[in-house]
Amino acid sequence: MALPQPPPPPPAGARDPVTPEHWASGPPSQAQPLLRQEAKEEEEGEETGVQGAWGTGTAEQRRRGWGEAAESAAAEEGQAEVGGAAAAGSGSPAGGAGGGRGGWRRILAWLQRQQPQCCPCAAPLPRSAAHCCHGGTKMAALAYNLGKREINHYFSVRSAKVLALVAVLLLAACHLASRRYRGNDSCEYLLSSGRFLGEKVWQPHSCMMHKYKISEAKNCLVDKHIAFIGDSRIRQLFYSFVKIINPQFKEEGNKHENIPFEDKTASVKVDFLWHPEVNGSMKQCIKVWTEDSIAKPHVIVAGAATWSIKIHNGSSEALSQYKMNITSIAPLLEKLAKTSDVYWVLQDPVYEDLLSENRKMITNEKIDAYNEAAVSILNSSTRNSKSNVKMFSVSKLIAQETIMESLDGLHLPESSRETSAMILMNVYCNKILKPVDGSCCQPRPPLTLIQKLAACFFTLCIIGYLIFYIIHRNAHRKNKPCTDLESGEEKKNIINTPVSSLEILLQSFCKLGLIMAYFYMCDRANLFMKENKFYTHSSFFIPIIYILVLGVFYNENTKETKVLNREQTDEWKGWMQLVILIYHISGASTFLPVYMHIRVLVAAYLFQTGYGHFSYFWIKGDFGIHRVCQVLFRLNFLVVVLCIVMDRPYQFYYFVPLVTVWFMVIYVTLALWPQIIQKKANGNCFWHFGLLLKLGFLLLFICFLAYSQGAFEKIFSLWPLSKCFELKGNVYEWWFRWRLDRYVVFHGMLFAFIYLALQKRQILSEGKGEPLFSNKISNFLLFISVVSFLTYSIWASSCKNKAECNELHPSVSVVQILAFILIRNIPGYARSVYSSFFAWFGKISLELFICQYHIWLAADTRGILVLIPGNPMLNIIVSTFIFVCVAHEISQITNDLAQIIIPKDNSSLLKRLACIAAFFCGLLILSSIQDKSKH
Repeated sequence: MALPQPPPPPPAGARDPVTPEHWASGPPSQAQPLLRQEAKEEEEGEETGVQGAWGTGTAEQRRRGWGEAAESAAAEEGQAEVGGAAAAGSGSPAGGAGGGRGGWRRILAWLQRQQPQCCPCAAPLPRSAAHCCHGGTKMAALAYNLGKREINHYFSVRSAKVLALVAVLLLAACHLASRRYRGNDSCEYLLSSGRFLGEKVWQPHSCMMHKYKISEAKNCLVDKHIAFIGDSRIRQLFYSFVKIINPQFKEEGNKHENIPFEDKTASVKVDFLWHPEVNGSMKQCIKVWTEDSIAKPHVIVAGAATWSIKIHNGSSEALSQYKMNITSIAPLLEKLAKTSDVYWVLQDPVYEDLLSENRKMITNEKIDAYNEAAVSILNSSTRNSKSNVKMFSVSKLIAQETIMESLDGLHLPESSRETSAMILMNVYCNKILKPVDGSCCQPRPPLTLIQKLAACFFTLCIIGYLIFYIIHRNAHRKNKPCTDLESGEEKKNIINTPVSSLEILLQSFCKLGLIMAYFYMCDRANLFMKENKFYTHSSFFIPIIYILVLGVFYNENTKETKVLNREQTDEWKGWMQLVILIYHISGASTFLPVYMHIRVLVAAYLFQTGYGHFSYFWIKGDFGIHRVCQVLFRLNFLVVVLCIVMDRPYQFYYFVPLVTVWFMVIYVTLALWPQIIQKKANGNCFWHFGLLLKLGFLLLFICFLAYSQGAFEKIFSLWPLSKCFELKGNVYEWWFRWRLDRYVVFHGMLFAFIYLALQKRQILSEGKGEPLFSNKISNFLLFISVVSFLTYSIWASSCKNKAECNELHPSVSVVQILAFILIRNIPGYARSVYSSFFAWFGKISLELFICQYHIWLAADTRGILVLIPGNPMLNIIVSTFIFVCVAHEISQITNDLAQIIIPKDNSSLLKRLACIAAFFCGLLILSSIQDKSKH
């Protein structure tokens, strides 16, 4: 067979296939020429396309391993079946099918036969360095490029997504098996296991613990009666529990007697009953509750042992008596547990070195023996089923970490008692109040009507696509190659079957349905584990440094050197998004300086919204409905799907409503009469003043809404806007989010107008390597920008109160944004390069921001998703890999659907819009039905 021909040279300006769109897990490496002479030759080859030192073809072809040398090497080898080393390195299907080891062997054999061509002008080299000349360098570069392309061929974005899919299936199977083996009751994990994050933050195994406020505790315990019965340690737990309801409650009075507490506003009654030993007195108290249903508490917390050890000097007879007594009260506790929540608190360890002389007999060995007796007896009190009396053993784990801080070696420090009391509150109240960040003891939420309909829709799409796939595959088999009997060669029936829009639509919704199933499993089905966030400086700043190094390492030349060109804005969005992701997962919002800088990044996104959309309308003058629908669809498609699947309001994903509203504000401002665009304004400077007048009216409107909360709330409380912008029954959250960055979009529009006006008058020097202004002006502006940038950072770092800083933020955030733009664009060399690493993430920044809510973070961003428990670093790596792959796939699905659902033909578009309007009307009706059923 003849050797396959190399592909034709790429057209001028064509992208290298190894570009951000084709990365697998990051941008490609940069292969730079090692010698100036080679770089010069390569540049000449790119310009002329003539034969160079590498053989025929342009420099672009030579980078890919195409050239006369590679072809002749394959011909000399006589490998008729393989398309030479060039095909193997090209990443083409032919190279993949026939390549592999054979291709590499031929490349290496050819490289070994080449004679080094030493530079005649080079200095004499020792024999050991005889091959370090042009020929050796070129062969090494060829081998490097071929190897790079081989890797890119076998590990592409597609293969990365397949790997992510396999990882999800394996992890889901492992978690499902673990749930079946270890049980699916997160309450057991809350009561029995966990660890400290830092010094005072307790993390239960596999679930999140909510920190209850006073109002929440009262709301949960209204008309409830809670009883604590036991010794001094139970009394400590009682005090800590009551202080959640009333922090002013003081620990005073006779400690060896009953202590009542009652909050009349919430009708909450909490009692401590002094029964330091498990004896007849405790039994009688419990027996009364079993006989009197009126006086029976809703929650009973009991426990005692240390007094028995102390009074009887740790004798074995005391342990035997303890077993008998607890055996006698076990049936009573079990009877109470059928209608009330009963918890038996196991004894915490002691710090024996601090115990007083009259307590020296209380040893950890004795305590363990008493705990074992209690567990064995209470768990065996029912023969045929699991005991309803719950063991509160987590306090032992807490005490093991904190007992050294005890004042007397017996009683726990206050922070440990507060943790135990908060665990009790979570055990009882989570199933009642269902807090978002309290996943422990919460059952899986029932499916709503809309969720069920969505599941049916995606199921039908999957079935429909499978039918299309089977039909297409059968048709492909009928067109398989047939053998020509005369020549003995295979002939192919080449029939290019066009892919229908319906098939693309079904395929996209099929993939989206599978992705949404993963979203639901992560954040609603309680299949995967969740953990609370815990902030440390290292957990935020070390990843920041790491991605900064990667971003600087992967850099490329920009196609154009204009201010805020496409590559630069993608880069800007990319690194900002990565910083925001790290900010969210590390819980850095608790550190005020970091919070204020992140507020600037969010403002910078909105600044780009104003700059980008204004520039488009000003230059293009395209105010057609197709443009508006395209933008609105790309912004809102994923959020609308998540609102349906995850049963969340639109305002929950606050950033998308924010950019959507601001886009409509920009559109209405510029589209209203008179429509002023650049082409019109160039003919008459009067139109520039007209546009500035429009912007002035916009600023007045923004100021009016910013300082008139009542008017703002009335506008967005109107139906059906209220359905979109209400959160928890009011629009305050939307008011807060809008007001926080109210001026920055206007600043972006104004900056775009000034920049485009200066550019039109050729005041700016935007050539490659040229500073934006003259040297003196550029240096002055750079100095002012650096000082302004640092001044804002110093001010943000010195903030003491979040509310006061948020009040100033809308007016001053633009200072750091403009300073960054000038620093990034005034030097010509800085404007000529960009980070391809950051730019890749910038292209999917919206999907990354939205997807993090459910498949990277957990509990609606309040916690962290745990796919691999016990190894935080590996868990972050795996969950991040899956998260990025999903975001990239959703971006592609959105683009595919946008082309189908938003056609360019106006008549077709209007029909689609009518269908979309009918869909949202049906959604509103179903939502109203759901709300009525809930109430």
